[in-house]
Amino acid sequence: MPVYLPALFNVDPHASTPLPVQLFAALGRAIKSGKLAHGEVLPSTRQAAAMLGLSRSSIATAYDLLRAEGILDMRAGRRPVVHCTNLPSPRTVQGGTATLSDRGRILAQDPRAASYQRDTGRLSPGVPDEAQFPADLWAQTLRRVARQNHGDEAAYGGYHGAHALREAISTRLASDRGLRVSPGQIIITPGTQASLTLIAQVMTDPGDVVAVEDPGYLGARASFMASGARLVPVPVDDHGMQVSQLPPEARLVYITPSNQFPLGGRMGLDRRLALLDRARAQNALILEDDYDSEFLWHGREIAALAAHGTGCEWLYLGSASKALLPGLRLGWMAVPEPLVAPLRAAHRTMGLAANLHAQLALAALMETGQYRAHLRRIARLYQQRGMALYHALATVEGLHVTPPHGGVQIGAILEHAGFETACLTALSAAGYRMGRLSALCQQTKLEGLIMGFASLREDDPARLAALLRGVLEGAPGV
Repeated sequence: MPVYLPALFNVDPHASTPLPVQLFAALGRAIKSGKLAHGEVLPSTRQAAAMLGLSRSSIATAYDLLRAEGILDMRAGRRPVVHCTNLPSPRTVQGGTATLSDRGRILAQDPRAASYQRDTGRLSPGVPDEAQFPADLWAQTLRRVARQNHGDEAAYGGYHGAHALREAISTRLASDRGLRVSPGQIIITPGTQASLTLIAQVMTDPGDVVAVEDPGYLGARASFMASGARLVPVPVDDHGMQVSQLPPEARLVYITPSNQFPLGGRMGLDRRLALLDRARAQNALILEDDYDSEFLWHGREIAALAAHGTGCEWLYLGSASKALLPGLRLGWMAVPEPLVAPLRAAHRTMGLAANLHAQLALAALMETGQYRAHLRRIARLYQQRGMALYHALATVEGLHVTPPHGGVQIGAILEHAGFETACLTALSAAGYRMGRLSALCQQTKLEGLIMGFASLREDDPARLAALLRGVLEGAPGV
């Protein structure tokens, strides 16, 4: 498309300098300064005249002067093209710099940046297999709900979530997670990250203490840092966060009790009840991220931690990111009744609404049982893939892995320090995007790999084991 000239300069029809000369000078400056790059197309004389409110003859004269200077290529039947290779980088900003606020500098820090060797790649942790997404069913359902009229919900009336989805989630939480909340206690968000950001902004003041798992989810850490909170890492073991290590001044406690990210521990009932008791005693709020609870293969099912809450000591977070796709941007919060009004208001102020049609499509799948059938199918598939990866990694000396009991990734701990980067480099070169375990640690000293398996191919386990075995051959005792 041709350049829109009024965005680059203005000409003054009342000035003593003739209009063609003004135009020639202005275009020349734009080209020589790099605002107009080599190869960019200018409008025809007719288009330029209409844009600038000038005569075609004035435009033609200015173009001829630029052609004579050798910086404009003009050929019959074609629009003029900038022709000047020795130019500054296009649209380089000259002069001062934009200054971030203190809050902006915190927001601009991304603790996740050091987690990966590459931006894209296969078997990234926490990512489901897109090939398993029920595309035809989703498209059919989406078309149906898009053709319907939805009244106030299609405007701004249902900002905190479509009633149909909140009702479906309320029913599902009661039947599958033992958590009884009304549809009014459900708030729909674009995902868990949005839910965490909302909670961090509403429930903490700068300097408040937030207890987080160590190692733990960097997205949660980023949200709490952005609110100005002080993070206190709490070590985890095979059963999740060690409640005895909880700081007494904690205002919030963030946990992933169903499948601790990234190491996979599962918090038992005794520890869940102990954590609730501790939260009530010190007036803390537990943020239960029910991460990967859809994919639990082994052991007795345990109700959501929030199901055992007796007051306002809990908030429950969930999403469709692993069950369907992260790109759908659908998450939800279940909140105690006294927090509904303030969180709804803040949710609207922060602009965290989710797409209405996507909400209604998900609600329809939940209501008809198709969502549950999809979960059963992919849970079986992910179990097969997760165990295949585990068995292959278990043969690699110098690598400690435990059998996954659910989820879509494995945390593999390196038994000797100093090999993490070499392992990630080898995997990255082979097209894989694994996570760096040490980047998820604060005080805990661990090195290792976070390896997704949702989209595992048949040859991946042996290939990954061979790559890691080749790197770890030089480790002590290997």
